[in-house]
Amino acid sequence: MRKEYDFSKMKSRKNPYASKLKKSVTIRLSEDVIDYFKEMAEDSGVPYQSLINLYLRDCANQHRKVDIQWQP
Repeated sequence: MRKEYDFSKMKSRKNPYASKLKKSVTIRLSEDVIDYFKEMAEDSGVPYQSLINLYLRDCANQHRKVDIQWQP
């Protein structure tokens, strides 16, 4: 290996995976919802935030719509 490398002549390029990176967001969830996913995480060995992401991705891929009827 060389002691020093000359990177001044290198060409830069965009990260091909940049569009697939996750974005950090703040979201307010009910405690019981978090507990549900944390319990599933313990059973499956998958982090609970990943489970929430997988569930939401599945909803988006299936074009699921929320059916909410508010009661007065």
